[in-house]
Amino acid sequence: MTATQQIARFVTRYDPADLTSELIEACGRALIDTFCAAIAGRREPASVLALRYAQSSGAGADAPHCRAVYWGTGQWLPLELAALCNGVAGHVLDYDDVTSALRGHPSIAMFPALVALAEALDASGRDFVAAYVCGFEVICKLSNAMAVNHYAKGWHSTSTIGCIGAAVACAKLLNLDEKKVANAVGLAVSQAAGSRANFGTHAKSFQAGHSNASGLRAALLAREGFDSSVEILEGAFGYLSLYGNGESLREVLSTLSDGPMELVARGIEVKKYPLCYATHRALDGILDLREELDLELTDVQTVHVRTSAGALTPLIHTRPKTGLEAKFSMQYAVTAALLDGKVGLASFIDEAVLRDQAQTFFPRVTSDDSQSGSTFPRWTELTLQLANGHTVQKRVDALRGSAQMPLTLSELRAKAADCIEWGHARADVDALIDKALRLDRIAFREWRQAAPLEFN
Repeated sequence: MTATQQIARFVTRYDPADLTSELIEACGRALIDTFCAAIAGRREPASVLALRYAQSSGAGADAPHCRAVYWGTGQWLPLELAALCNGVAGHVLDYDDVTSALRGHPSIAMFPALVALAEALDASGRDFVAAYVCGFEVICKLSNAMAVNHYAKGWHSTSTIGCIGAAVACAKLLNLDEKKVANAVGLAVSQAAGSRANFGTHAKSFQAGHSNASGLRAALLAREGFDSSVEILEGAFGYLSLYGNGESLREVLSTLSDGPMELVARGIEVKKYPLCYATHRALDGILDLREELDLELTDVQTVHVRTSAGALTPLIHTRPKTGLEAKFSMQYAVTAALLDGKVGLASFIDEAVLRDQAQTFFPRVTSDDSQSGSTFPRWTELTLQLANGHTVQKRVDALRGSAQMPLTLSELRAKAADCIEWGHARADVDALIDKALRLDRIAFREWRQAAPLEFN
């Protein structure tokens, strides 16, 4: 069997009855986080522009099976456009979850497409969870083989690998047979795109939206009978050759259906701060030192951040001028933490980034990756030269919000409530969380009815 056929067999044979309580809870927590991040991002320029595009270019979709809700306004859009717009809104703040294997964001790459399709199909919550689990599994297997080099080349793996996961997840929810699932994978590869050069612009969040629209499109085309090459992943001109370094999937796919699922084994990392995850260990350390030593920005002369190999790859803006650029800047992350004592949604309005105190301090923050050792496990070392002549150092290994130190349910609730408030929306957050954590026992539309549909 080819790699594509192996994936298709796994997807079609995965039984929703095999879902464990751990998988159901992980999916529910991820859904809450992704949805609320999208509500927080609904008023951002990229989200407004994407919705304007959908409204101007989308054909009418009156039949329930052809449309889905745009989360940020409650209005109905054609399926692919709803998936696109919700993907943009959910990623624009860079507050959505990540997994280290992907070097990116698995949930935002799949959930907008899956939610749209589940609404249209009136799917059960259990089938929805099973589809997400399958998509996550395939994303991680592909990532384990190729993501580090793929990402280093400049690909935005959230979109370029995520779209294959989205296609697989949608194919599972559509209950496609093995041949059609394989075709969905090939059709997703035909659309795989996204560049890290776009980090700090509207295009980055578009790439997450594109992952959803293209994955959904691939599954729907496959349902109609569109075919593709079964050699699309490992063939001479296939995905691994073009997007990677010709890596083999043999070893990683040999563990499909073997042992714990990747959603439990690898886990999801929920962000405490609304910016690139590569800054988060440094932020934990800086904020701890600020509190322990009662530091202000004026007490610090310089900060040097040293990290594990490749950890700084996404941070392409050393002198950011906008909130979007600042989300990919170690200089701004450190400066904002020292200046304000916190890093939250309000930290990334343009005016905050352009403050004279911040712009002046950027050259005092330096960083480098370790030139030896492996990419994982991740670590960060901080060295602060203080104005009083003292030197302070701190190392951060474990990260709050990671799979090893997950947010408590009350912390996740607080983040959800903050996101909804930032998005000028109102919702019963407790009902939203309660239904997300028992999706296996309800119809998916019951969860959607708890979503915030009242907007200020």
